[in-house]
Amino acid sequence: MAQVSMTVHMDEGLKASFDALCSQMGINANKAMNSLAKFFIITKKIPIDDTTANPHAYLRGLEAFYALRAEARKNELTGMTLEEINEEIRLAREERSKG
Repeated sequence: MAQVSMTVHMDEGLKASFDALCSQMGINANKAMNSLAKFFIITKKIPIDDTTANPHAYLRGLEAFYALRAEARKNELTGMTLEEINEEIRLAREERSKG
């Protein structure tokens, strides 16, 4: 399939945070944007809700989550894989959307 280019304009601080997070996750911005596009197509949903409309607050929350996860790992409190946690979140969101 032919490749095409796409230009995205965003706040400079958001771009820097996005690039840093992508780097932490071992991917680049292109991979992340392709994943986002696929997510939109598959789910027909935006992966955030109104509570995360402020991207800087969302990123600070995500950083806090990663810090808590690292602390749990350091104290040997890990009991679930990321996949198991994501499945629990998916099920909770599914329940929330039903009622």
